[in-house]
Amino acid sequence: MSSPGAAVPSTPAVEARTEEASPGVATALTAAAVSDAEITARTDSYFNRTKAIVTRFGDCVVTYAVFIRRPVLSATAVVERWLENIARERGIEIIVETTHVEGEWVGAGEPLLYITGFFAHLTDLETLVLQKLGPPCVAAHRAYQMALSLPKAQFLAMEARHCAGYEMQELMAYGASVGSRAAQKQGAVGFIGGANDATAAFFGQSHGFGTMPHALIGYAGSTLRAAEMFHETYPDTDLTVLVDYYGREITDSLAVCRRFPDLAAAGKIAVRLDTHGGRFLEGLDPQESYAVVDRHVPEAIRRYRSESELRNLIGTGVSAAAIWRMREALDEAGFDKVRIVVSSGFGVTKCACMADANAPIDVVGTGSFIPKLWNETYATADIVTYDGVESVKIGREFLLPSVRRAEAARRRRYQP
Repeated sequence: MSSPGAAVPSTPAVEARTEEASPGVATALTAAAVSDAEITARTDSYFNRTKAIVTRFGDCVVTYAVFIRRPVLSATAVVERWLENIARERGIEIIVETTHVEGEWVGAGEPLLYITGFFAHLTDLETLVLQKLGPPCVAAHRAYQMALSLPKAQFLAMEARHCAGYEMQELMAYGASVGSRAAQKQGAVGFIGGANDATAAFFGQSHGFGTMPHALIGYAGSTLRAAEMFHETYPDTDLTVLVDYYGREITDSLAVCRRFPDLAAAGKIAVRLDTHGGRFLEGLDPQESYAVVDRHVPEAIRRYRSESELRNLIGTGVSAAAIWRMREALDEAGFDKVRIVVSSGFGVTKCACMADANAPIDVVGTGSFIPKLWNETYATADIVTYDGVESVKIGREFLLPSVRRAEAARRRRYQP
């Protein structure tokens, strides 16, 4: 066993990330150090017991391999920064080596991180490490798929209301920003910001975006009056109007555009469709919805593969037919510069359906990059070496080849 005072072996740490690579991470609450007492309270009890046993019988240097059981995008900056801050607070050395650059695809079961340090220093951190790693990696993958499906649309992250507290929200926003940047490298517009000031930095912004909720429409008494109130209060801000409150999406959209023709002509008005899934957009029904899609993308109707895809095309709520009908009505009235914002369930599948229907979407407001099946976010950490000797539990031998490849690459880089 290694003595507690010995130095951690010379395993190269990853180069520090720049803020340009991972904006917002340095100031993230989820990356901030917490006290030893908080770690003791939050980690699984058997890790606390393990720490006491190892401290009593003699420490050793270990390396953990951390992985997820499904394909993801690498979104490790938060947990890397957290470990860096914990090491500083504890006055210890923790070496973190990433296997993929941020935003890179990672296969199921493939390690994302190797973490090396003294066993007694690391064992009580495992629970918190896994909490901070799995969810943003899955969210990044979903955001990436969504942004690539609709590459010309701007996306707005609206995850806050669906999260179980701020820590989850922050991890989701960070994941969306990673997936967005990966999609942007392939030509997509991606996520331009979020709905909150607190998470805006992940998207390179100083504040959140958004104009009016349904509650403001109800307060104002009409969609038009809410638009007037907003413009009077925020005259220099583009006007995005929520138009489904009274079930008169087209009527109210046109009323707002006619009230503010200069803004409409300048492209400073957008109408947001958030039509309830229990009804059709104004003027539509199953037959008319079919006719609208058939006018613009007849091949989409012939390609649908499931009932859920058909609902996205011509069903109730914010369907492809609803979006196309809104575009028709705006253009026919001379408001071709007015943009269309959509929300309500725009996850991976719905975005793909909208892409197939070539729906004329300008902006998507969504929190549906949040993992649909939470058990897919479960990350796992296994020790793969004790004082440099390989040892894993039966069933996790698949980790050893990647460990050996990483060690061979490390030697080639750092040994002449």
